[in-house]
Amino acid sequence: MKNFKNNYFIIIFSLFASLAFSQGKVSGTILDAELNGGLPGVNVLIKGTTDGTTTDVDGKFSISTKTNSGQLIITYIGFQTKTLNFSIEKNGVLDLGVIRLNPESNQLEEIVIKSSVIDIAKDRKTPIAVSTIKSAEIIEKLGSQEFPEILNNTPSVYVTKTGGGFGDSRINIRGFSQENIAVMINGVPVNDMENSRVFWSNWAGLSDVTSAMQVQRGLGSSKLAISSVGGTINVVTKTSDLKQGGTFSSTIGNDDYLKTLASYSSGKLENGFSASLLISQTFGDGFVDGTKFAAANYFVALGYELNKKHDFQITFTGAPQWHNQRSAAPTISDYIKYGEGGNEPNIRYNSDWGYLDGKEYSFRTNYYHKPVASLNWDWKINESTKLSTVVYGSWGRGGGSNGTGAIRGNRFFAPNLRKPDGTIDVDLIQAWNSGQNVSIIPSSGPQIPNNNPRATIGGLYQNSNSTSNNGTNGISKISSINSHNWYGGIINLNKKFNDKLMLDFGLDARTYRGIHFQNINDLLGADNFADNFDVNNPNRVLTFEHSTKPHFNPLFNSDYQQKINYNNDGLVRWYGLFTQLEYSTEKLTAFIQGAVSQQGFRRDDYFKYLTTDPLYSTDYENLLGGNIKGGLNYNINSNHNVFVNAGYYSKQPFFNAVFPNNASIVNENLTNEKILGVEAGYGFRSSKFSANLNFYRTSWKDRFIRLTANIDNDLNSATPTILGNAFLQGVEQIHIGGEFDFTYKPIKRIAINGMFSLGNWKYGSNVVANYQDDNNIVITNPSGDVFTETLYIDGLKVGDAAQTTASIGASFEVVERVKIDGNYRFVDELYASIDPTNFRTQAANDKGSLLLPSYGLVDAGFSYKMLVGKDKSNSVNFRLNVNNLLDEIYISESRTNIHIKNQGDFLNSDGTPNTTNYNTYLTNLRTYDGLDQTNQVYFGFGRTWNFSISYNF
Repeated sequence: MKNFKNNYFIIIFSLFASLAFSQGKVSGTILDAELNGGLPGVNVLIKGTTDGTTTDVDGKFSISTKTNSGQLIITYIGFQTKTLNFSIEKNGVLDLGVIRLNPESNQLEEIVIKSSVIDIAKDRKTPIAVSTIKSAEIIEKLGSQEFPEILNNTPSVYVTKTGGGFGDSRINIRGFSQENIAVMINGVPVNDMENSRVFWSNWAGLSDVTSAMQVQRGLGSSKLAISSVGGTINVVTKTSDLKQGGTFSSTIGNDDYLKTLASYSSGKLENGFSASLLISQTFGDGFVDGTKFAAANYFVALGYELNKKHDFQITFTGAPQWHNQRSAAPTISDYIKYGEGGNEPNIRYNSDWGYLDGKEYSFRTNYYHKPVASLNWDWKINESTKLSTVVYGSWGRGGGSNGTGAIRGNRFFAPNLRKPDGTIDVDLIQAWNSGQNVSIIPSSGPQIPNNNPRATIGGLYQNSNSTSNNGTNGISKISSINSHNWYGGIINLNKKFNDKLMLDFGLDARTYRGIHFQNINDLLGADNFADNFDVNNPNRVLTFEHSTKPHFNPLFNSDYQQKINYNNDGLVRWYGLFTQLEYSTEKLTAFIQGAVSQQGFRRDDYFKYLTTDPLYSTDYENLLGGNIKGGLNYNINSNHNVFVNAGYYSKQPFFNAVFPNNASIVNENLTNEKILGVEAGYGFRSSKFSANLNFYRTSWKDRFIRLTANIDNDLNSATPTILGNAFLQGVEQIHIGGEFDFTYKPIKRIAINGMFSLGNWKYGSNVVANYQDDNNIVITNPSGDVFTETLYIDGLKVGDAAQTTASIGASFEVVERVKIDGNYRFVDELYASIDPTNFRTQAANDKGSLLLPSYGLVDAGFSYKMLVGKDKSNSVNFRLNVNNLLDEIYISESRTNIHIKNQGDFLNSDGTPNTTNYNTYLTNLRTYDGLDQTNQVYFGFGRTWNFSISYNF
């Protein structure tokens, strides 16, 4: 019996050993097809068995199998399920190599990041807070919205349409305005080099050519010394070597919105050449009254792969557009006054327009054409060394219009020149300008209509900038031109020392000339315009009227145009060096970056100074800046990771801080802004649930703020006040907050996503203002003491962006290729923008920043994809979006900070309460949703919709 037992165990052991050693292995690496990075936690299962595994942090997997052939089922949240056949010899090993998973609903293209100039953060590797939005989601959900609005459900991001004109939206990240957010397109910075602004109307077609948009919150991972105080928006556009095919699409929407688009890509040909082309056209009346628009978009990409070492890409894109604006923010009382019944606000009301000869006429028209051309060369020197180079040029042409002059002291926006519906009576203005008899109530004095016709000057009706109450002047429409010529280049050398250590080193160089002047658009019936601002050509009388439509010639020369009021150029030179060292293992990734830059500022003024004056053209004022930052990510296992990062920026001030007061005198008190940011985060990844949790603190010191105020020169109220400009140095903002976002896919057909962000953004201290006059001379009192005053802004909430946001959304595939989706977004702790000059007493600080009402919006969508063609390889796609489904009325921002007064605001000279004045105030008090109706605000859009149909082949 004992021998039998021994033999039995030997037989059983041998059998199991035989089975174990007869198993084969299948391995591979699973990557995100768009961002080309490894996907951790992907489920890999052998069909019909319980044999399965998940990928490691780099997307690698290895699975044992007892069968010689079968199918692998690969599933991952947010990506299309993939089935692969495999066949191996007995006891063999099969390496499937790289397996790319495509995001769900994204059948358009693959994104391959070839250039090391483009800094795309990788999940569970790059230690920053990041959100990536793919082209499929942009195309599907953006519809007729503004391009930045696709980011509205991203933590700590607040987007508003401002006045509501086409392309006039703005974006804040972590409480910082877009002047302090770096916007990159294919790794190239596009923020204006004078003031760092980004006008989205100039990039209206960007959504059509975007392959992916990544928002890096905080200091970001860009190697350049850019002003990413709040974050970096990195846009990767389509390339020429997309797969062969094209798209025709058309979108309609509310208020006569119509967009048509066509695109085609050749794919990479056998000779290495490739090409991609896209054109589109958009028209509409605009949701806001008087905001018609028209925009075009073109994109050309040409590529050539010389061999495996050299790849060239040329892109040329532009979006010429014009749109009428709502530039002035009406008061709440005006919204209500021109609403139905005088009770509910007319959120479409616009005070900047009227009718001329029965056609829409706006005094505020923006028009621009900003084409950008770039050449990318990627050279794979060897297996460990790569050189990426991009050279680019941009030629912006255009500006924005306004009204100037007055009729008997009434500006174009005066109540005396309006019709009962609140629109400007442009017909009346033209009638007055041309000498006809019109009835106009004076702006001051007895309110008796004046029916006397306009007087002539030299026998002609002559307009000017004057706003005095006389009978000779009229009103004109003029434009402020802000054109530019911009050239630059970036070179980055990437060296891999081994599989763990990598070094980047590069150069960023740019040169910029901003062209600034004003010209006449419409004399509105007058004969000429008098201008006396050009000291080299005084007392000019001009007659030429220039169009407010964009010029399609990208190299259009505006030298011939007649210029008024001012004419100057701002020149900026930028030289930067940057480097990054990265260490990466399976679990740990760490990097350190450093960059230094020199900005040179020069000003040429052709109007204010004689040609013999040295200030006619200044020397360059050179300022050094730079940054250093680093971070570390640690993957605890295939599910959990943690990261930290920190950085310090020394950021040069903007052009108008170097040359304040529109003069060519350098500010003697220049100092760099200092930004210190720290951040920590945690991530969780699994096949069904993914989440991120981040905490941050950003300190922004020595902010440079310019304000204008009436100053009592000798601190004696009996003497006249003078106009002074203060430069507030030492202003500090401290932004602290936390962010959470998640994606959950309980079953294949349902996906749920959400986010929550909570911020505490405040001014850090009171500041002392030293005032200067228009010649930059410090203002003193008769005793010679410098005039100063304290502005009490310590602890004030930073306005213009919601400090608390949350959203929850879900999509449900009802049947195959039929999907419905919805999203709810909540906004709270939204404060009005504040003017530091309004906080000259501690009492003013007590009321703080004005808190606006919170609001919540519901969006919904429906999609259907119909497969067509002989082999069902083509498709017709239908999409319906409804934004603000419940037609919520809400205030998206306030330009003023007017609180409802209390009894303590009404005091007699001896400090006792003034009950009479307080009771009078209570009698006349008008409020709306807890706000004083004299506040100037913008309401958000009501319910809007768009429907698109596209054919993809």
